[in-house]
Amino acid sequence: MIGLRNITKTYSKGSVLAVDDVSFFVDKGELFGLIGPDGAGKTSIFRMLTTLLLPTSGSAMVDGYDVANDYKEIRRTVGYMPGKFSLYQDLSVEENLHFFATMFNTSIAENYAMVKDIYEQLAPFKKRRAGALSGGMKQKLALCCALIHKPTVLFLDEPTTGVDVVSRREFWDMLRRLKSQGITILVSTPYMDEAVLCERIALIQKGRILSIDTPQNIVDSFPVALYAAKSDGMNALLSDARAYPHMGSCYAFGEYLHLTLKEGSVEDFSRYLGTKKHSNIEVKSIKPGIEDCFIERMTGN
Repeated sequence: MIGLRNITKTYSKGSVLAVDDVSFFVDKGELFGLIGPDGAGKTSIFRMLTTLLLPTSGSAMVDGYDVANDYKEIRRTVGYMPGKFSLYQDLSVEENLHFFATMFNTSIAENYAMVKDIYEQLAPFKKRRAGALSGGMKQKLALCCALIHKPTVLFLDEPTTGVDVVSRREFWDMLRRLKSQGITILVSTPYMDEAVLCERIALIQKGRILSIDTPQNIVDSFPVALYAAKSDGMNALLSDARAYPHMGSCYAFGEYLHLTLKEGSVEDFSRYLGTKKHSNIEVKSIKPGIEDCFIERMTGN
């Protein structure tokens, strides 16, 4: 349903490389995640797939249509929810939904089954202006407007940025229900914890794909042992750990440091920390998460 072949996008007359030779494919009915930090190239990819930008080189297809030549057909068949709330803030919930239905020559009544589960949560606020909604409700309204014409492919560019944890969880529950209806979903997010909610993911950084696989396979492929360490003085611990001769990678992760060793044992490392006068040292083996895998691929350690 979605295919990119060696897509590249540059800005400022070629001086800024935003997307660098990217290729990936999304199957029909799949929930696929594009995972990476701000500035990784996710939004540029979405804008090319939704025909808002032309690729500098390479090709891409959406539902059998070429993004460069078949933009009218693509715009009729896809739903797009940009990262920034972009509906008419002076229109009510009901008016926004009616407007977008009309744009696609359909009606709310005709496609109500597609948005029913989501819209029922908005119904108590249907007369409220969109600009006066909470972040979570704006998110639900934007999703309704992207679905009202029954798209075959749904593009969601960082849809949970800036909303509370409960709204994020509810949103992903809605995506799973939409997937069960056969809609192909491509979603981008900077939140690594959301990666495990996708069937497959592509890790992206500085416009390049680092890895494409299921979340579990990416975690299982972590190449070395991973440890968590902490002590009473975390700033000094970070500095001393990075100075350890056999240190691989070392970075702060919540209340711990996450680290890998190029050689030697974790007992040797603990003894080294003892010589640096650290107190209440704790070093333990842990299982990596998606964020650890992302850092490992990004740094090459």
